[in-house]
Amino acid sequence: MKYVEGNGQMRKMMRVKRVALVLGILLVSVLSLIGILSITRGTPVKAVVAIGDHDGPPVITDSLFAQSMELYTGLHLTRGNAAQQMLNGVGTYPQLWKDLRAARRTITVQMYYSQPGAVADTMAAVLKERARAGVRVLFVLDAFGSQNLKRDWADSLRAGGVELALLRQLHWYSLHNASDRSHVRVVVVDGEVGYTGGFGLADYWLGDGRAKDQWRETNVRFEGPAVMGLQAAFAAAWAECTGELISGDIFFPKKAFTDVDGGVRAGLFFSSPTTGSTPAERFIALSIASARKTLYVANSYFVPDDDFRKLLKQARARGVDVRVLTVSKETDVKTTWWAGRSRYEELLAAGIRIYEYQPTMMHAKTFIVDGLWGSIGSMNFDNRSLAFNNESNLAFLNATLGAQMDSTFLDDLTRSKEITLAEFKRRPWYNRVIEYGAAVFSRLL
Repeated sequence: MKYVEGNGQMRKMMRVKRVALVLGILLVSVLSLIGILSITRGTPVKAVVAIGDHDGPPVITDSLFAQSMELYTGLHLTRGNAAQQMLNGVGTYPQLWKDLRAARRTITVQMYYSQPGAVADTMAAVLKERARAGVRVLFVLDAFGSQNLKRDWADSLRAGGVELALLRQLHWYSLHNASDRSHVRVVVVDGEVGYTGGFGLADYWLGDGRAKDQWRETNVRFEGPAVMGLQAAFAAAWAECTGELISGDIFFPKKAFTDVDGGVRAGLFFSSPTTGSTPAERFIALSIASARKTLYVANSYFVPDDDFRKLLKQARARGVDVRVLTVSKETDVKTTWWAGRSRYEELLAAGIRIYEYQPTMMHAKTFIVDGLWGSIGSMNFDNRSLAFNNESNLAFLNATLGAQMDSTFLDDLTRSKEITLAEFKRRPWYNRVIEYGAAVFSRLL
């Protein structure tokens, strides 16, 4: 009898273990599925509609456009700014070093990508010199994008009086947020001069953008009320790193908040990942939908999803001259290039013109609509930037700066190859296979 009872208890325990194992497998499967869906999420906006307005969304010159953009994205445009596009390393770093060396009160810097070399060493030397002169210097480096920098480089900054913090270091308890990166670029001097764009601390950003290993880049230097938005973007990163939310007149000078007539109407668009529709998605969607004459997009990682391809095709269908400048085989990320090329045939068939920059890696992230509304910054035209990354862009509504950007875009086309539909259709079959394979992972790129 005891033997039978013992066998019964063993069978019961085995059943409990099997049920626990099945439940454990189901739990792991569900969590894995949630994780996969989390890191492959897209953005939901499929169309921009204007109820009761037969002409569609407001045009760029309509005051409702700027008002709508602010409501949708939080972007606040102010007057009284000065802004200039800074082309490539030769047009950026000399002025940047000059501005940094002129700092008297504060310097705040945030960089996504950095690696050892002359640019990183110059930045370190300038920041240490200013810190020794009594300037408060706050420096944020992305833990992922700057992992190639040596420890002694960082140690020398701290020893020199620079307050250095690492953003989003990866730990076991933060793995669920590993795909959310801050792609932001910030330099603010005395709360008065700001820089953003696609640049970083690496030597391939040196040069004129017309020779191999001298990347083609567009950055922007600006002064005026818009700088406060860039400083606030930095403050968000600094608070995340250190727990300190910086404030006060030393970082946010009262005079900088003055919105005066004249100058460039501009604002700093700072985007953050959210559940569902993101500010970045709404920013791009409304910009495309409001175009009536021209839409010139320059972007290094151009991988528009189904909905954004539809918006671009609709713009072309209503008569907008839509042109896209992107990378060639000189790209630093081949997978993204192949994924982007998987979209070419559909866009070319709709009448959109596509160009690949030939001399070197084209890393700029700009667009200009109707020669008036534009953006210069860090945001790419892919799912990663629109759904996952923090990004910083100076947006503006100004004919003079718009004309300069139109001119720069058209000049870049003279060093680019236009991709024609007939020629593209003749590409080898194995290219199509690679494109398809890369496109499968487009939401992760």
